[in-house]
Amino acid sequence: METKAMSYYLSSESHLDPGPIYVRENRQLHMVNLALDGVRSSLQKPRPFRLFPKGFSVELCMNREDDTAQKEKTDHFIFTYTQEGNLRYSAKSLFSLVLGFISDNVDHIDSLIGFPEQIAEKLFSAAEARQKFTEPGAGLRALQKFTEAYGSLVLCSLCLRNRYLVISEKLEEIKSFRELTCLDLSCCKLGDEHELLEHLTNEALSSVTQLHLKDNCLSDAGVRKMTAPVRVMKRGLENLTLLDLSCNPEITDAGIGYLFSFRKLNCLDISGTGLKDITTIKHKLQTHIGLVHSKVPLKEFDHSNCKTEGWADQIVLQWERVIAEAVKPRETSKPRTAAQHFYGKQSRAEAPLKCPVADTHMNSSEKLQFYKEKVPDCHGPVLKHEAISSQESKKSTKRPFEESETKQSNSSQPPKQKYVCLAVEDWDLLNSY
Repeated sequence: METKAMSYYLSSESHLDPGPIYVRENRQLHMVNLALDGVRSSLQKPRPFRLFPKGFSVELCMNREDDTAQKEKTDHFIFTYTQEGNLRYSAKSLFSLVLGFISDNVDHIDSLIGFPEQIAEKLFSAAEARQKFTEPGAGLRALQKFTEAYGSLVLCSLCLRNRYLVISEKLEEIKSFRELTCLDLSCCKLGDEHELLEHLTNEALSSVTQLHLKDNCLSDAGVRKMTAPVRVMKRGLENLTLLDLSCNPEITDAGIGYLFSFRKLNCLDISGTGLKDITTIKHKLQTHIGLVHSKVPLKEFDHSNCKTEGWADQIVLQWERVIAEAVKPRETSKPRTAAQHFYGKQSRAEAPLKCPVADTHMNSSEKLQFYKEKVPDCHGPVLKHEAISSQESKKSTKRPFEESETKQSNSSQPPKQKYVCLAVEDWDLLNSY
């Protein structure tokens, strides 16, 4: 009777599992068997607690991106495999979790001015890995926060050679870079009215020392616009030391005259321009800014030193990859070529657009590359040498005065050219002794 009552009690659906049950029968203690009919179906054992479901290693590789809840659940762990092939996970550090959260919302940061550079570089790398800078709108806001705070650390040199699509699609992002020292815009076909050419005269790019504008359809009007702030207000590209204007046939003799305002210019390339009186241009460049024509090609214009350097060097590659995938040509060329062969038409092979960087067809004598000769140091040792030479000239009486005078008149440079490098302050210092 007690056994029947107990089985009825265990078969009730509202009862929870109380654990092992013992029954006394005939002065002996027996444990009730839970495998009775209907008892196993009504009494469900509680499922063991699992942080990850079975087959998680497969879901981690296949369905992780589809299930957002599962992705948020697993982002706090690092998953590795043991030598036996078992999946092992460990919790991420609090710094990694906070860094990931901020990089996901990097466009909402108010300012990074005063923030440590070491942490900012890690934050920039985390946002770059999540491709936050490629997002339209949000990427520009995030990039501006970094460039305002860190300037040249984000990007100090930018090479956009033959990347006119990147310039047209990411113009605002390119304009946000500050404190650039080297900018290569060769073979981009900008023209005189491009917005980026006007941006070059802004005070934000006054730190540019090397500028490559090779093969950009520039004319005298573009050169005049580029040099106007330097000529009028003494600002803009006043610190420019290297300028490449080669392969711009619309630049004439009048446009070269605007370059005389670049007093710090050390290297200039005007090969392939529309110059007519080359001899006069060489003389003017030497007399106005001290540039001498080079008989051999200069290594400064071989485009090997110009490269993208800084935190954002990989972002430019991401932009180029995204734009290349967006403008990928459709696969409709095969039927068209088949129709042309059927009607007997010759298919016109389009020549790929190449940047004439090497200029292998141009001889070294035709290249108009100029450089500034180094002025010798004319302080103490030079003055001492001059004093010794003057004493020797006084002692020597072999050369007559007329012969030395005629030789000085025939020479193109004055004999006492070394004294020219002394400034007024140097003469005052010498007179004070």
